[in-house]
Amino acid sequence: MTQYILRRILQAIPVLLGITIITFTFTELAPGDAVSSMILSQQDSIGEVDIVNLRARYGLDQPAPVRYMAWMGGLFKGNLGVRIRSRVPVTEEIGRRLPATLRLMFSALAIAVVLGIPLGIYSALNQYSRLDYILTGFVFVGISIPGFFAALAVIYVFGVKLDWFPTGGYSTIGTEFSYWGKQWDRMRYLILPAMVLGLESTASIMRYTRSSMLEVIRLEYIVTARAKGLSRFVLIVRHALRNAMLPVITVIGLRLPTLFGGALIIETIFNWPGMGILYLDGVETRDYPLIMGMVLISAVLIVISNLITDLTYAIADPRIRYQ
Repeated sequence: MTQYILRRILQAIPVLLGITIITFTFTELAPGDAVSSMILSQQDSIGEVDIVNLRARYGLDQPAPVRYMAWMGGLFKGNLGVRIRSRVPVTEEIGRRLPATLRLMFSALAIAVVLGIPLGIYSALNQYSRLDYILTGFVFVGISIPGFFAALAVIYVFGVKLDWFPTGGYSTIGTEFSYWGKQWDRMRYLILPAMVLGLESTASIMRYTRSSMLEVIRLEYIVTARAKGLSRFVLIVRHALRNAMLPVITVIGLRLPTLFGGALIIETIFNWPGMGILYLDGVETRDYPLIMGMVLISAVLIVISNLITDLTYAIADPRIRYQ
């Protein structure tokens, strides 16, 4: 197992390197640069000499390969560079925003797993029942509806009309709470964006759980176990569920990158202080050190999620061995 983990980490290095090269290339191909963005935001005219000095100050007068190698040199030292506009280290910017994004992302994943797996199992065990049709309809709606539309809908219904939850933000500003009061206050701000972000994942996990359970409970060993008189609980939990979980584990692992990407959009709608707003700001200002740093962090999270998925396979199915 240790050798397998080390091998996967070594395999991830060229993948991450390729991602940085592709990201930097497309950033360079886009018209304009950070200095052009700064000029457009200035009301006063800036002379040509000032533009040249600004590009020289930020190192943008160097050829693209030189700037990429300089960025890689800083990366090997644990330095992702500094934002061009604010001159704040990229690691510091990401460090402030990443925890909020991870909290939103894993809360959405927890909602999807807690709801999707049990509902999928129930739907499979009660196939063609009225509730099965209702849950199947929810799956189609959850997969089809765009995230931004669902966000606007829940804001209007639960935030504006019913006034049950805040419509945006991270916590109440200017109010003192006890420790548990503070946690509950933050939970109120988290519920709506986490539910919207986890909607599609809940539908996907429920669909795959239902399909996998329907396939497993019809296999011969399940029929034999039922004929031996095993209780329904033991039959489902100990025999059917464990084998049915293998495809679901794959789906859950694949949902992590999707949740991270979706979080960037949901954060913008709900004004959640995560990486979404920061990423949009980096794209608008053509701040390539910030863009490169955020893409690298995203790629590392995806590689880690894939590794965790593979290891979970071995735990769920002892027949799988990683040498």
